[in-house]
Amino acid sequence: MTPDLADLNAFLAVARARGFREASRTAGVGASTLSEAVRRLEASLGVRLLHRTTRSVTPTEAGARLLERLAPALDEVAAALGAVDDLREGVTGTLRLNVPVSAARLVLPTIMPGFLAAHPGIAVEIVAEDGFVDVLASGCDAGIRYDERLEQDMIAIPIGPRVQRFATAASSAHLDRHGLPAHPRDLLAHPSILGRFASGRLTSPWEFERAGEVIRIDPQARLTVGIGGAIDLAVEAAIAGVGVIHLFEGWLEPHLTSGALRPVLKEWWQPFSGPFLYHSSRRLVPPPLKAFIDHIRSMT
Repeated sequence: MTPDLADLNAFLAVARARGFREASRTAGVGASTLSEAVRRLEASLGVRLLHRTTRSVTPTEAGARLLERLAPALDEVAAALGAVDDLREGVTGTLRLNVPVSAARLVLPTIMPGFLAAHPGIAVEIVAEDGFVDVLASGCDAGIRYDERLEQDMIAIPIGPRVQRFATAASSAHLDRHGLPAHPRDLLAHPSILGRFASGRLTSPWEFERAGEVIRIDPQARLTVGIGGAIDLAVEAAIAGVGVIHLFEGWLEPHLTSGALRPVLKEWWQPFSGPFLYHSSRRLVPPPLKAFIDHIRSMT
């Protein structure tokens, strides 16, 4: 007997939610209906798929194997049906993106309002984090990263500014106390503000470039903050005179314009290529993601 597609979807929902009640809330179907669907599927396949206790529901070995192959297959089916719906009416659904904090701050604000206005049927969910993430395993449709962090089997599409720079800056009060650096190595005598990724890696060494010459320095950290939500604290600390900061130019630009921060070694600020929207080359593109890709391509 060939298993029913609805029963397969029921199993997928329960296995992902690790419970019938939780899956019921997500799927909008009664828990008893899901339970019966899973029982039918197990009877059809002749194997137990879920361990059930009063506290938890977990896949058996057979269930885990089925889940591993079934989840992407059903995602493909949903995407294929969505592509047909796209031809019949306006695109609907949810677009889930995993992006670095810098992209959420500097790239998406110029893109997302216009996209949402053009596609009222699409809802967008943004997860902002700076660690290495498998976007498919995390439940996202696509991500934004820079080229050195892109996996080889991903399709990458340019998004946002194609050239960016790291800027170095400090407050007038700091520069009055410590002097204005004339060379990157002069920064070794300055207290500085660093970031730390979730992996534990610091945002050092700092890299500077001028006329083909590249200089790397390991600055003296007076303040170290976690990359992500604490970056604004780092900027405010630099404005208050705690130390020199080295960050995306776009992030510091408002404070450079206002005079709260002064540029340091601007002729040495190093350019780098802009970010990319990336998604798997092994699955159909869901209609909301296709609409987003078409939108960002229309902006270039």
